Amino acid sequence: MLSPRHETGPPDLTTPEGFGAFYEEHIDAVLGFVTRRAADPHLAADLTADIFLAAMGSASGYRPNRGAPIAWLFGIARNVLSGHARGLARESGALARLSGRRLLDDEDVAALEERIDAQRAFRKLAERHAALSEPLRAALDLVVLDQLTPAEAAQALGVTQATVRVRLHRARRALGAPGSATKSQLEAAR
Repeated sequence: MLSPRHETGPPDLTTPEGFGAFYEEHIDAVLGFVTRRAADPHLAADLTADIFLAAMGSASGYRPNRGAPIAWLFGIARNVLSGHARGLARESGALARLSGRRLLDDEDVAALEERIDAQRAFRKLAERHAALSEPLRAALDLVVLDQLTPAEAAQALGVTQATVRVRLHRARRALGAPGSATKSQLEAAR
C-alpha cells in the first residue's frame, strides 16, 4: 500500500519540511544500506549523516521523472561510501610510506641545523669568491684548488712569484679568512 506522500507525488526536497519528511521516510533504508557495508557503528552513523548531507546539497538536482527517490538516495550513498573507501586507501598508503621512516630526535635536528648553518656559510664564501677579480681568483684557485706552489702559479699566470703572493694575500683577505681559505671551501665555492 502506498503512503499518502507517494499518492500526492514525490516530496519537495528543496524545502526543510519536504526534506525532513524524505529523511524520516528513508533513514532506516539508508542505515541498513550502510550497516551492511560498515561494521563500526560510529562510522555507520557518520556515513549516514554524510549521505543525507550530500542529498541535501544536491536536492535541487533531484528529478522525480528519472526514478524513485530511494534509488537517487542510494546512488548518493554509493558515492559517499566510495569516497570514504578512497580516503582510507590514501591514508593507508600514506601510513605505509611513513612506516619505514623515523621521526627526528634532538640529535637529528641539531645535525640538520648544523648542516643548514654550514650551507649558509658556504653560500657566503661562494659569493665572496665569485666577487674576486679574475687575477685574484686565478692565483687563489691555482694555489688552493690545484695545489700549485706560488712559484708554479706565477709561472702558469706569467707573473712574478711576488705578484702571486700579493694576490693570494688580497684574495684571502677579501674572503674574510686570511690564510685560512681551504681547498674544500674553495672547491665548494666553485
